[in-house]
Amino acid sequence: MDRKIQDILESIKNPNSGETLKSEGRIQEIKADKDTLSFTYERDGITPEQKRIIEDIIINELKSFYNEDKITVKTVSKNSADVMATKPQAAPAPKAQIKSGHGPVGATKRRVPGVKNVIAVSSGKGGVGKSTVTVNLAYALRNLGKKVAILDADVYGPSVPMLLGKRDAKPAATDEKKIIPVESNGVGFISFGLFIGEDDAVIWRGPMLGGVLNQFLFDVNWGELDYLLIDLPPGTGDMQLSMVQATEVDGALVVSTPQDVALLDARKGLNMFKKVNVPIIGMVENMSYFVPDDAQDKKYYIFGEGGVEKAATALETRFLGQVPMEIALRESCDKGQPYMANSSYEGRAVWNAYMSLAKNLEDGDNSKKGFFKNIFKRS
Repeated sequence: MDRKIQDILESIKNPNSGETLKSEGRIQEIKADKDTLSFTYERDGITPEQKRIIEDIIINELKSFYNEDKITVKTVSKNSADVMATKPQAAPAPKAQIKSGHGPVGATKRRVPGVKNVIAVSSGKGGVGKSTVTVNLAYALRNLGKKVAILDADVYGPSVPMLLGKRDAKPAATDEKKIIPVESNGVGFISFGLFIGEDDAVIWRGPMLGGVLNQFLFDVNWGELDYLLIDLPPGTGDMQLSMVQATEVDGALVVSTPQDVALLDARKGLNMFKKVNVPIIGMVENMSYFVPDDAQDKKYYIFGEGGVEKAATALETRFLGQVPMEIALRESCDKGQPYMANSSYEGRAVWNAYMSLAKNLEDGDNSKKGFFKNIFKRS
């Protein structure tokens, strides 16, 4: 190992104390060759923000020696496992694991084996209920007799395990080291939230996020599926770009609420997919109006009326429908009991909205017969 590199790493300071990591005895391992570097240090007493500072210093100091995506910074803790380290799960052997480090993000796009249609569910803005839409759309499609699974790609705020009532589930693996999706009421899913603690902060750079997504796409035993719904994080960042680089995506749904502030960001998300040549299936308006339990025929337009439909028209894309709000929908999310998995809600406003959305996704509009057929060639 080059002495200059060793000197740089040994001079990195703990932002909490001002002392070097070497003087505090924190350096655990340095592995370096001409192409890659791996640096491991003990992080007890170092906050997530201070940890990010250390990582930025290492990257900046060594970028003249290595490409950024060839530098891996790992941490260990005497008190608890760190999210940057590989964390085997307490499941029957063999155990599923996610890989630490910079996984390859496909230079050549691949199809997910056995999956007919890969659908990205996106939103430009957080808080519009995208994960709720993803989960309940999955069950609506299952109610139509389709085989469906969910990939929760929202690494920074994975909520699918909570929505499906599987917060403590631990994925197992096949003998071939393929991760087995966790099953909930007939729908399989995988989520980063199954591999970390709910209070753990995830402070990862883009290449590492891409590595996790690549593993979830191609190292999970998805089986034969009609639809794999990918619940993306909000915005137009690394995860979205990693996805379109790694795999063939058959189409994207953009979810928004009716108000202008949400639609502003939704337009950005939709235009991103256009620029990377992912077909836009259409826009979904969530939280369109509130329906009281005792008066299902009443509608209260809390966030405005018709905003997403107008935006879809202006953007020359399809409007796939409105999804209202009900108390029962909120309660089902909190309890981890998906609304559309409960047949007792059949015929209610939210139920009918999701079934209509699923049918629009499955069949397409009769006025534009060829649209969905061209997108879903493998249906």
